[in-house]
Amino acid sequence: MIRLASDVGGTFTDLLGYDEANGQVYTAKSLTTTDDQSRGVMDTIRLAAQKDGLDPDRVSFFVHGGTTVINAITERKGVKTALVTTRGFRDVLEIGRGNRPDLYNLRFHSPEPYVGRVLRFEVTERMDPDGTVHQPLERADVLQVAEQIRAEGAEAVAILFLNSYANPAHEAECARLLAQELPGLTICSSHEISGLWREFERCNTVVLNAYVKPIIARYFQRLEKELIEGSICCAHYAMLSNGGVSSFRQASDSPLNLVESGPSGGIAGAVRIGEMLDEPNILAFDVGGTTAKCSVITDGKARVFSDYKMEWSRTSPGYPVQVPVVDIVEIGAGGGSIARVDEFGGLRVGPESAGSKPGPVCYGLGGQEPTVTDARLLTGVIDPAGFAGGKIALDVEAARRAMAALGAKLGLGVEETAQAIIDVAEANMINALKLVTIQRGYDPRDFTLVVTGGMGPLFAASLGRELNAKRVVIPPHAGIFSAWGMLAARPRADLRKTWFRELSPAAIQELESELAAMRLAAVDYFGKERPENLSYSLALQLRYRGQEHSVSTTIALPLEAAKIAHAFHAAHKLAYSFDLPGTAVEITGIHMVAEMESAVISAAKVDPTGLSRADALRGNRQVFHASGEGWADCEVFDRDLLPPDLAINGPALIEEPTTTTLILQGQTAIRNERGLLVIRQKDAN
Repeated sequence: MIRLASDVGGTFTDLLGYDEANGQVYTAKSLTTTDDQSRGVMDTIRLAAQKDGLDPDRVSFFVHGGTTVINAITERKGVKTALVTTRGFRDVLEIGRGNRPDLYNLRFHSPEPYVGRVLRFEVTERMDPDGTVHQPLERADVLQVAEQIRAEGAEAVAILFLNSYANPAHEAECARLLAQELPGLTICSSHEISGLWREFERCNTVVLNAYVKPIIARYFQRLEKELIEGSICCAHYAMLSNGGVSSFRQASDSPLNLVESGPSGGIAGAVRIGEMLDEPNILAFDVGGTTAKCSVITDGKARVFSDYKMEWSRTSPGYPVQVPVVDIVEIGAGGGSIARVDEFGGLRVGPESAGSKPGPVCYGLGGQEPTVTDARLLTGVIDPAGFAGGKIALDVEAARRAMAALGAKLGLGVEETAQAIIDVAEANMINALKLVTIQRGYDPRDFTLVVTGGMGPLFAASLGRELNAKRVVIPPHAGIFSAWGMLAARPRADLRKTWFRELSPAAIQELESELAAMRLAAVDYFGKERPENLSYSLALQLRYRGQEHSVSTTIALPLEAAKIAHAFHAAHKLAYSFDLPGTAVEITGIHMVAEMESAVISAAKVDPTGLSRADALRGNRQVFHASGEGWADCEVFDRDLLPPDLAINGPALIEEPTTTTLILQGQTAIRNERGLLVIRQKDAN
């Protein structure tokens, strides 16, 4: 049977299929159809059927990831949403937090809330922090609010009551009453999305979930209909931001869990690559058409945070949401990133992107401003006849004219301007990689750099050299690796709860009871009568007495207070460079991960029969600055024809249908027996 994954990016839609019987891989790539992303998904399925003989009737597993949620939020194309909250807390959503990143900016403005004040309503009710009812829910208030919501024409309603994480009874009753009065409207309660404290973050979470829920529900209904009509009638799954997968129905109920759906597939795949290399510490880096994304994997596991901030930047606090998201730093640096001269005469690359329409100038679809892809084309790294497997013929002269116009503003020639664009983009990527390593207490020299995405391998060797990483690895199908990674992910549930106790032997007994209840909730989530095929892992939110914020600490079973304290001291020291042994430790939250055991994709060993250097060598191509100065002659190889363990010395280009890997002077690349391309400095051990 065939396992199939689809990844919808800002520029391209990727498809990868894996035949479990014989190991055959099916691939396809096409431009994203931004008006209706499901069309692009079906286009790639038809393309794989034509090109590789994919039989839809044999597909037994389908998983989908993409940018539908994040696009709807960032482009503010969600539905008209109302907020119902506890009396006196109508403006929590707008007040936000005072810890803005740009503290001394006197012109600072808080990000505009997704629900305007006219659509924020209050009702009388109150819960105490321990879950005790302080003031009952006033039913008449709810009915009056329902009339106001109807009059305003809202399509979705978010409910946020104070301390509902401790007792959701009032939220549940309010949702029931609103559903009776407003049939057909989407209603989201905060306790259904997050069991954590902090009302501002919970408010953002439930509002954004309600804001996109009708759109995502309609999208999945449409996609599922088209898949079934296309003979793909198996179970349909969605890639979650936590690195797991869930059914379309579960994803539609909590669509905010898809906010980093596509990138998390790449992280799941990088974990799998680390297992193949017997390497627990991976620095994953993916460069696509619109963005570059990086994440740290330690001890064979991706870091998952519950305090994700959408649209955060150095000058904006963004929108915090309480959904589990793989720790990803994302910047606007991809193949479609536009190069411009700023008001000070300096060169800027990104974050604006040409996207799929009009795309880079060389696509010939109407783009006028040069991009990173245009720069790589004009420096000889990209073959204009073989781009995207030869499906997109690149217009070199159009790219040259656009680059010359930009160069005139900078006083540089075409090639020098193109190289300057590459240098700026690379500097942005290095900053992002240092942000997830050095600034978080990790040394890049202890990590293997796994680089993916259509544009990633073009930068991989240079980034690895700059970071002095142990080695650089380019996986098979690197240009569509997020889709590959989705087939390496398993169904997963993140169960999180705010839970206050001082760490002690007595608290351990209560904690055991809480964990037992969470395991039952996990079994219910997966709809399984028997939990034998579920595995569990545990993290606790811990802090020293007197601290405000906590540190997530992985805890091994069986539970012992002394071992938990020891693990927390180590985690705190890694995060803040100090610990306080002897100080009382408090538990503030529980995070249990339940994962269902299931088959995942593997990489078949390379059959060396008939493979030789001579057959893999396609010829030579001139590449600008490949050796550090001017044009250099590079050998060009076909990756699929390279025999295992053959050393390729740089400068060289290794091509495959979805990307090209540039090997620099002083480096060597080897395709190992699992098909991984491993790049090292020649003087490295």
